[in-house]
Amino acid sequence: MSRLRFSVVEKAFAAKPIEVKTPSERPDEYFAKHVFNREKMFKYLPTPVFNKLVDAMDNGAALDRATADQVAEGMKRWAMEQGATHYTHWFQPLTEGTAEKHDAFVEHDGKGGMMEEFSGKLLVQQEPDASSFPNGGIRNTFEARGYSAWDPSSPVFVVDDTLCIPTVFIAYTGESLDYKAPLLKALHAVNKAAVAVCRYFDPEVKKVVSYLGWEQEYFLVDEGLYAARPDLLLTGRTLMGHEASKNQQLEDHYFGAIPARVAAFMKDLEIQALELGIPVKTRHNEVAPNQFELAPIYEECNLAVDHNMLIMSLMRKIARSHGFRVLLHEKPFKGVNGSGKHNNWSLGTDTGVLLMAPGKTAEENLRFITFVVNTLMAVYRHNGLLKASIMSATNAHRLGANEAPPAIISSFLGTQLSKVLDHMEESAADELVSLGGKHGMKLDIPQIPELLIDNTDRNRTSPFAFTGNRFEFRAVGSEANCASAMIALNTAMAEQLTDFHQEVERLIGEGEPKVSAIIRVLRRYIKECKPIRFDGNGYSEEWKAEAARRGLDCETSCPVIFDQYLTPESVRMFESTGVMTRKELEARNEVKWETYTKKIQIEARVLGDLAMNHVVPVAIEYQTRLIDNVYKMKQLFAEDESARLSSENVAIIREIAAHTAYIKEHVDALIEARKVANRIETEREKAVAYHDTVAPMLEEIRYHIDKLELIVDNQMWTLPKYRELLFIR
Repeated sequence: MSRLRFSVVEKAFAAKPIEVKTPSERPDEYFAKHVFNREKMFKYLPTPVFNKLVDAMDNGAALDRATADQVAEGMKRWAMEQGATHYTHWFQPLTEGTAEKHDAFVEHDGKGGMMEEFSGKLLVQQEPDASSFPNGGIRNTFEARGYSAWDPSSPVFVVDDTLCIPTVFIAYTGESLDYKAPLLKALHAVNKAAVAVCRYFDPEVKKVVSYLGWEQEYFLVDEGLYAARPDLLLTGRTLMGHEASKNQQLEDHYFGAIPARVAAFMKDLEIQALELGIPVKTRHNEVAPNQFELAPIYEECNLAVDHNMLIMSLMRKIARSHGFRVLLHEKPFKGVNGSGKHNNWSLGTDTGVLLMAPGKTAEENLRFITFVVNTLMAVYRHNGLLKASIMSATNAHRLGANEAPPAIISSFLGTQLSKVLDHMEESAADELVSLGGKHGMKLDIPQIPELLIDNTDRNRTSPFAFTGNRFEFRAVGSEANCASAMIALNTAMAEQLTDFHQEVERLIGEGEPKVSAIIRVLRRYIKECKPIRFDGNGYSEEWKAEAARRGLDCETSCPVIFDQYLTPESVRMFESTGVMTRKELEARNEVKWETYTKKIQIEARVLGDLAMNHVVPVAIEYQTRLIDNVYKMKQLFAEDESARLSSENVAIIREIAAHTAYIKEHVDALIEARKVANRIETEREKAVAYHDTVAPMLEEIRYHIDKLELIVDNQMWTLPKYRELLFIR
């Protein structure tokens, strides 16, 4: 066993960088090479068809069958020139991944041969089996029909030999079974609500777009070492392993020189991402050893989500060609930082205005304050729901640790913006604004014109921080679908802006001037949402107590946190905005609870197997060698001398016996706890039981395994250790 382990380690450390072929063109020449973007549409479609498709993309206009047929024909010609032989509806079921069923561009020609065909009907709709995807009880197994429907707002693309068509996925009865359908509804809702508010400041605004810029953190490990760790292979994280003597304590990895093998992987990934229209921009070493980050330029939210799902798939594929495995689990290694996926979110108008950015005039700054304060109100009213939107069995390992956002949602604004809001809160509406002839509106907040982007320090402990012209939702997990957080945030914002507009309209109807009415409502909001504002250390115990006093959601149990989706406030919000029905919310929660249970269940099974088939046998074998050594020393030395010389070995023998006995006893108890939990009928209560009884036992067993790792002869230990996994050679 030792020879096998060290052979794997030696091969991994001896691996050489794989040469990457660099395109001869500049990035701007091959960007979106494999994407049917507007440039390709204009080339391959008749002008009237192109115009109708652009109208559908930008304004949601319907496409008739004849137009869809012409679009499909143009797409097929372009795709076949790219080498495509198949097409697929590419969708995002509730598995956190993507799904696709490939069909060839072939049909019978009626003459005994085949012909290439791709019609508008095939483009617009496909019928994949819905029974085997998570659905929370919406569909029975014998009711397998589900539909995927084309999303024209996200361009199609070619991967290898397949034309990929981004689609929504819905049940035969109309309920959404994916992330994209409710995301599109949330984006429509926030657009409608934000336009109404924007027109207080600019009547020309016709559309408001939600923007997203994600930052993808990940780990890389050598593929050979990964294959020798069944826990990494089956769960995405190490269920055991004592931390290395050196990890991140010297703070020498963050922004350090990128290792040559990793740089080759990054370069290959960037080229293929750019060819697929993903505008990747930033790459660097992250805090922990073997941890890295990739970030693109921000994009429209729906497209950004699609691109993030696509790039996670690309990362997995390309990593293997470089002798790596990419780890997207939020906490693959204990004792070092986990990985997140910061979601930088903002709103912008079709007139080119970023609504979260301060302006140069009083009116522009009042608009800026309006959208910032309404964002704070939305986050305050639904802080528990926003936490539920990013919570999972995997992200639970990261949240609340002194390395990532705490499991309490709060917002950091910085000193300068906080002073602006405090000034508004303390002043009356008529003191804040005056109207005077040619000078127009004057706003008594002199700090704002100098409020520049990134003028304040950053608070790394804040889960929802203002960063100059956007808010950064830092609590999103690295392997999550960004859509979950974006659905909750944009829907909450849509509801809040709608309420704000109604309140302002009521005051205007009572005769109050528009600006005065806006400020009066904002002042009340600033006071009401003050509990969500926190600029201090989110990791401190004092903040946990203070947050509870403020009435913020402080729940830490993952299954219980999911309850936030079904509170009266959440159901009312989703239904009033048209994003999801109660039935859809209940179904999604069933999926969340079931997924949580299955992930902990798999981890428990894997840990039990490794403990009894790898760890305990090796520990006993080493213990047997020590016992043999003690007996031989008794034969070699006098009784007193042998007792003195073998005392250390005897102590180790006792220690191994204690650890192995604990492991055996508690693995048996773990199995029994699973059996008890599995008999619970409701998914919620079963998930709670797994959280309360099964999950804690994993850490208890791990403690004793990690102690044995420090005791047992290194050459006998079968599993690659942290010092081997965490340092790329």
